[in-house]
Parts: sequence; structure tokens; C-alpha cells
Amino acid sequence: MADIYEFLDSIDVSYERFDHPAVFTVSEAKRLSPEMDGASTKNLFLRDKKGIRHFLVTVPQDKQVDLKELSSILEASRLSFASPDRLKTYLGIDPGSVSLLALLNDSEKKVEVFIDNELWDAETILCHPLVNT
Repeated sequence: MADIYEFLDSIDVSYERFDHPAVFTVSEAKRLSPEMDGASTKNLFLRDKKGIRHFLVTVPQDKQVDLKELSSILEASRLSFASPDRLKTYLGIDPGSVSLLALLNDSEKKVEVFIDNELWDAETILCHPLVNT
């Protein structure tokens, strides 16, 4: 995606832009990001045991994720975090930049998406614009 902001404008999605120092973890985001209205998220890019299936899992920022339980829910064998190389290959981004917007780079629709039920009720969801700043 060349320019995420141009894309959002072209499909009439409203957004507010907030710039902050680069963050790579939820704890860094809490400490370094400006105060923003909306549901803060944690995004996990996972793979199954054989590396055949890949998942983007988005949950509320403070929610703990039990990978064994999630494996059962998604009917996937032993989930683990995918490598930075796989992240770049499937979503076109670097670690620290994972967000729902990265799915725009998955033109072959190979990444399966799991969004926690709590987020569906949120009026606004906070997302990185394909970079972690």
C-alpha cells in the first residue's frame, strides 16, 4: 500500500492521525503514545505448526491471549508467532507495525483474521497506519 492515508480518503473513511515515537510493544505504546479516544488493540501475527495457515489476531490491548485455547477455537495446530520474514511476505510490514490495516497488503487473502468480540462494539478502533509511529 503506497499511501494508506490516500487510500482511506479515497473510500471516505474518517480518521485522525497521531504521530508518536516508534513503539514495538503494548507497554511502549501505553508509555509513548498520545492520549487517544478509541479501543486500543493488540495485534498478533501467528502461524500454525506447519506454517501453512497464518492468522492476524486482534484483541483489546490489555487482553491476555492463550495460544493453546486460540488454537482450539481456530482449529489450527499449535499456534506460534510468525517470523519477521513471514510478516513481511504476507502483510508487507515490519514488526511493531501489525494492525488490521495491514490486511490491505494481503492481496491473495492468505491471512485469516480473528477479531475479538469486545472490539466489534467499539465506536473507534486505533490502528497503526502500516508503520509503528
